[in-house]
Amino acid sequence: MHEKILIIEDEERILQFLRRGLTYEGYRVLTAINGTEGLHIARDNHPDLVILDWMLPEIEPGLDGLEVCRRLRAASDLPIIMLTAKEAVSDRVQGLDAGADDYLVKPFALNELLARIRALVRRAKTDAPEILNFDDLRLDTGTHQAFRGERVIALTAKEYELLELFLRNPRQVLTRDLIFDRVWGYDFGGESNIIEVYVRYLRQKTESEEEPRLIHTVRGVGYVLREHS
Repeated sequence: MHEKILIIEDEERILQFLRRGLTYEGYRVLTAINGTEGLHIARDNHPDLVILDWMLPEIEPGLDGLEVCRRLRAASDLPIIMLTAKEAVSDRVQGLDAGADDYLVKPFALNELLARIRALVRRAKTDAPEILNFDDLRLDTGTHQAFRGERVIALTAKEYELLELFLRNPRQVLTRDLIFDRVWGYDFGGESNIIEVYVRYLRQKTESEEEPRLIHTVRGVGYVLREHS
């Protein structure tokens, strides 16, 4: 049986377009037109994936799409695709930091959305959780918690994916193009500094108690996880 998808979208035209397209593909579709309703449906029906509009009407003060995303992410690891007309890199970073797994700018092609849904559903159906280790850094793929020694490190969704990529490829130089492809799945643009931003986030968190650096820059190429010198 196909997965259950919750669409939280207040534009009727887009909502019906998505409902028809996803239903035709065999998905079971739930819908909500505001964040309050969407959170209740998500809590009671446990969808396999959420498609979430950023610019939702705030039935409750402050409950826009970003806040809905944060609350969904705090409650579970279900995949979230955020839809929005906002296309600046800073907006994408804000959406991903709120817990979205992917980000699609309106207008979009249904085929592209379907491909991203399939990719996220595949990723959610991973094998049994495991512990990835390198030096004194470890990552629990079940709980998405990281540790430096005994210190717990809280990670956002994209920080987790980036750190997992490094830990699955220790001592290998990862190019910017490879990181874009594996972590974001689409290009932010050649001039974007999104990778540098997230590497900086990871370094700040993994080195907050002055631990030796493990994520190193290979100038002109990319980054590598290796022992400190």
